Parts: sequence; C-alpha cells; structure tokens
Amino acid sequence: MLRFLPSPFPVFLLSLVFLLLHCAPTAADPLYEICGGTGNYTANSPYASNLNLLFPNLTSNASSSNGFATASTGLAPNQIYGLALCRGDVNISECQSCLNTASKDVLQLCPYNKGAIIWYDPCMLRYSNQSFLSSYNNSGQVFMWNTQNVTDRDKFDKLLTELIDAIADYAAYNSTRRFATGEVNFTKAFPTIYGLAQCTPDMPGSQCRRCLQGLINYIPKWFAGRQGGRVLGPRCTFRYELYTFYNGASTLRLASPQENAPPPAPFVSPLVPPAGEASGGGNKKNVTGMVLAIAIPLVCALVLISVICICFWRRRSKIKLPLDGTNPEEIRSVESLLLDISMLRVATANFSEENKLGEGGFGAVYKGVLPDGREIAVKRLSTSSSQGLGELKNELLLVAKLQHRNLVRLLGVCLEEQEKLLVYEYVPNRSLDTILFDPVQREQLNWANRYKIIGGVARGLLYLHEESQLKIIHRDLKASNILLDRDMNPKISDFGMARLFGGDQSRGTTSRIVGTFGYMAPEYAMRGQMSIKSDVYSFGVLVLEIVTGRRNIGFSDSESGKDLLNHTWEKWTKGTILEILDPSLGNHCPRNEVLRCIQIGLLCVQEDPSDRPTMSTIVVMLSSDSVSLQDPSRPAFYIGQTGTISDVYSNDSHGGTDDHSANRSIPMSLNDASITELEPR
Repeated sequence: MLRFLPSPFPVFLLSLVFLLLHCAPTAADPLYEICGGTGNYTANSPYASNLNLLFPNLTSNASSSNGFATASTGLAPNQIYGLALCRGDVNISECQSCLNTASKDVLQLCPYNKGAIIWYDPCMLRYSNQSFLSSYNNSGQVFMWNTQNVTDRDKFDKLLTELIDAIADYAAYNSTRRFATGEVNFTKAFPTIYGLAQCTPDMPGSQCRRCLQGLINYIPKWFAGRQGGRVLGPRCTFRYELYTFYNGASTLRLASPQENAPPPAPFVSPLVPPAGEASGGGNKKNVTGMVLAIAIPLVCALVLISVICICFWRRRSKIKLPLDGTNPEEIRSVESLLLDISMLRVATANFSEENKLGEGGFGAVYKGVLPDGREIAVKRLSTSSSQGLGELKNELLLVAKLQHRNLVRLLGVCLEEQEKLLVYEYVPNRSLDTILFDPVQREQLNWANRYKIIGGVARGLLYLHEESQLKIIHRDLKASNILLDRDMNPKISDFGMARLFGGDQSRGTTSRIVGTFGYMAPEYAMRGQMSIKSDVYSFGVLVLEIVTGRRNIGFSDSESGKDLLNHTWEKWTKGTILEILDPSLGNHCPRNEVLRCIQIGLLCVQEDPSDRPTMSTIVVMLSSDSVSLQDPSRPAFYIGQTGTISDVYSNDSHGGTDDHSANRSIPMSLNDASITELEPR
C-alpha cells in the first residue's frame, strides 16, 4: 500500500509512528511485580489503613527528595515498611506520576498481600510487614533482555563489561544519588552502547559497588551477545541498550579502540552554504541538499523496515508445531508463550540428571529455577518422538487458555534448536500416586488431605466440563496426573490427550483409543464413545483408589481374585464397606464422609453413562450432607490378571454373543495408551 503515498516523507513518518506505537514502553506499564509471601490482610483492617497512609507519604517525600524515600507506618503487628525510588534522570513530576500509578497498580496486581515490589521504567515501589530498610539484600532480582544478538559477540561483551564497570564505579563512589549513565562506541553496525546503573541512595558506596558487581557477574550468563538487557533489583539495578533510553547527556563516555582511527571529515549541512562561499553556487548546492534531505530519510526508512521484517521472520521461524489450519488467535497465544532456550538450559543446569524429576513415554521432566527465583518444571519431549509433537501442540493450545487453581499452570514453551519444551509451575509434593501408593509416604495423606484432594479434582473437572470457555474432556485422568502443591492442593496435569468440543457438543466417537487402562470408561474403551461421563468414570476410579490406598490396575483380592472396583462393590453389598478403608488412616475418619465418597465413587463407575452423575452434581454431593445419593449399580467391567479388559455387560443392548459379548478382550497397546508420566513438578 506504500506505493500510493505521494512522497517518501510519509513513508519515513509511517515507519517512525510504527516504532513509537509498537516498540516504546510507556511509563504506565509495570515492568514486573513480585507479590510477597509474608501473609495477607483483609479489607478495612488496620493494615489496610496503614497502607493507605504509607503510599502518599512515600510519593510526596520521594518527589521532593531527589527521587528517593523510605517510611514506616503503624505499630506491630500492623506496622508497614516502605521504599520508593525514581530513576536518577527523571524529573519531579514524572517521578510523582510514576509512584502514584505504582501505588494503585500494586494493590490490584497483589491484592491483600502484606508485601510486594513493583518496577516501572521510571520508578520502583516496595512495601512489607517485615523490616527491610536496614538491609541491603538485593535478592528477588528480575532479568530481562533483548532477544536479538550482536554480530561481534566477544568484542561487544568486553566493551559492555568495561562500560558497566565504569558506570558502577561512578554511581558508587562519585554520585550522592548513587546513579550514573555512560556510553562507549562499538562498531559501525552498532555504533554505541548506552548503560545505566543505580543503587538506592541510602547505601554506602562500598555496599552499592558490591551490589552492582553481583549483577555484573551475571553478564556472561544471561546477556552474552544480547543487544540489550537489564536487571531489576530491590536495591540496585543496571541496564544497557544500543540506543539512548535515559534523559540528558551521559555521565561517562568511554574511549574505544575505534577512536584511534582518523576522525571523520566534519559534516556540513547541505542546505546552508559554508561561510565565505560565493552566492553564485547557492542554487546548485540547495538542489543537492534537497535531494540528500529526501534520500537519506527514505533509505533509513527502508533499512528500518527491512530490519523489522527480518526480526519478525526470525521470531516466527522458530515455531515448529504443526499449526496449519489453527485459528490465528491460537497461533498468537503460542507465540506469546515462547521462551528462550538458553534461559532454560541455565535454569535446569543443562538438563542435568540431578534435576530430573521423572521420565515418561514422550520424554523427561526437569526441575529448574528462573532468574527471578521461581521454580519450574520443564517437560522435554524426546527428539525422536513424532507422536509427542501433536500432543505438545494439543496441550499447549488448551492449557494456555485454562486458568484454575486445580489445574497445573503453563508458563511457556520453547521450540528452538530442535527442542520441544513445555514449562510449568513447579509443584513440590510430586504426583498423587508417588505418595498414595507408597507404604511409608501414604501416612502424609490423612483423611482431611484426601478429602481435600477429592474435592479439588472434582472442581478442576467441573471447570473443564462446564465453567471454562472451552468444553474439554481430559481422557487421561489418573493418580499420576494429579500433582500436589505444598499444601496438598491437587492440580490436574497432562492435557496431551485432552479432547476439545465446541458449542453444545458434549460427546463424540474416535477410532484411536488413548488413555490408561483401568481408568477408561467401558463405552470409550470398547466403542470409542467419549463424553464428559468418560472423565466421570475415571474420577470414580480415582476416588476409590484414594479411599483404599490401592491401585485399580494390578489390584487383586487374594481371596476372591476380584479387581478393586468389584471388590469394593462386593463389600458394599455385604455391608462391610469400611473394611476396604486404607489401614494407614486409622479409626479416626469421619464415617459419613468416608461412606459418602465411596458411594460417589461407585456411582461414577456405573455401566450406563447416563446413570453417572455430572461433575456439578458431584461437587454438590461433596460439599453438602443434605443432598441424598442414589443407590449405585454394579461396576461395568474389571481388569483381569491377564492384562486384558473384560466386558461384563449383563444386559448389553446389542445382545447375544456379538462384538460386545462377555468373552471379548482387548490387549493393551503401548501405541494407543498414554504413558506420559509427568511425575513430580
């Protein structure tokens, strides 16, 4: 469309506007926030009142005191400590505006947290119920960098380190505000590196320099060859770019090897004749100047647009998922989650064996720590697994849209260097099966914890089936796909096999049976008919496993030879159901809750899907003792000791001895059954 513009000047202006709109951050946007872990307060409490007094005090003092202030408000246990800092080059009005924005935003981003820290480009705001004003600890740093690399990496890193060292020295020992900027010439392609370093002004010079040196030490690890980067810390920070990002002239200007070359000829404006020139040649020089004035912006604009296009192309070329036919909105969701592989290699110690949490059919899972201190679990698909690529796409597009406390949270994805990596929040108590079926560790699961796990899984499934914008059938719900956080709250994981339905659709048929035998509903395992009631069946199996502490797969009662479901059914009909209770629970369990959970489990594994309750009904059953429960019927089928699934339909609608007769069995298939064991997060 540019060819319809009447002159090259609009081209240049359009490019400039594009950059300003898409590349320049605004002061109103927070760079990052960290919500504290020192407790919560309630609305209208003394702590909330003290916080409302603290913020105006900090903003006013910082705006009138060179951009820095500390304060303390209230008395223990509601005492609050605060710190406000503006960048050393911003004016009073910009400092005040930024801090006013921060005091409002932090209450929305970290609601009712007793401590938080929030960074913006011009300012930082911090508060806590724990005293930190006398400490110069800079932990809780946040690392950010430009994804583009420089061409001459070794020279660039050397000059960058020299620049930041010099700026750090000046900020620590020559500036009362503990702030300095600087620049050094690099190459013709990237002519100048600009840098900034700052500490809180209350730090002694030696402490400031030590704090900044701690950040400089990270340059080889996080910023090697990067065109720009910054570290945000509560006590000190630095930043560098290949463009001026601060106000005013640089505090320092370092000499570089290039300055030994002969100086360039002085530039004379082509539109103004040099002093002493004859006026007779003025018209010719003016024409030449006009041509240059038009050509130079045009060339710059074309180069600029070319660079932007190349950057976007390189960014998009990293995506290797089969996204053909995928909704454009979903593609943008994928791109927004892209992570840098170098960061994940450092976080996991290059995927070391010491950090491996577990391994399954599609690859291994590793524990890692991000630069900001967050613990993560990295699911690394095997490079030889073509099957895993489809599951990765499915899991990525689904989980990226799901937000619920009982679903594991997806943080990002990396698709560089032939790697296929999914990054999740780390869940420290591993998966449910590693505790529930361990004779020693199962004692951690008292009845209160087991009941909480059952209720949490039910709410997570309810969200998938009815409350989310998508209608999702998990298809592989089992104990190893339930992860437990520090407080034993359950989180459903592994959506590689999940199936998405649109609109009012709630069931479907597939020729590819995926899942784990022993948890699959009979209509799905035998005929490929799946619905939300398929997940309900799996939930019922899981409930009975949680109550008994025994696996459905591989369980066999030594006396009757029955599997767990039929063993439970026989005890139910004989009135001796409490005999199946896990012995590690002792005799202190609330009888009504135990019986209610067993009855719900049996209702979920009934033969006819229409007889099984929905997850919304199950959640009500678990939360209210006043809801009456129906009597369950016999479970649909059982797992024999030969490793096959045997159908025991007594009243099969197809009748006779056709495909659904009592003697039919399906051998286990590793190609179709899910063997993705994420283990602990």
